Amino acid sequence: MKKVMVSELKAKLSAYLSEVRKGETVVVCDRKTPVARLIPYTQAPDELGIEEPVITDPALVWPKPVRLRKKVDVVKLLREDRDQR
Repeated sequence: MKKVMVSELKAKLSAYLSEVRKGETVVVCDRKTPVARLIPYTQAPDELGIEEPVITDPALVWPKPVRLRKKVDVVKLLREDRDQR
């Protein structure tokens, strides 16, 4: 693993990228403090993925919507609520 200062990396970026392509890891330092690491790129699949949930209990299925007995004006209710504040 090589360490390189930001100024040197800027001046010789192509050379360092060539080393990374060969499998080398390069640590980029800003005033002796490591700030980044250049590693070879791999085509490996992401470790994270989306899976559909498996529902074994029927009670956990999304509930059916409740039907209201009379029509409700939601906007009117919101305005009344905000006027009271």
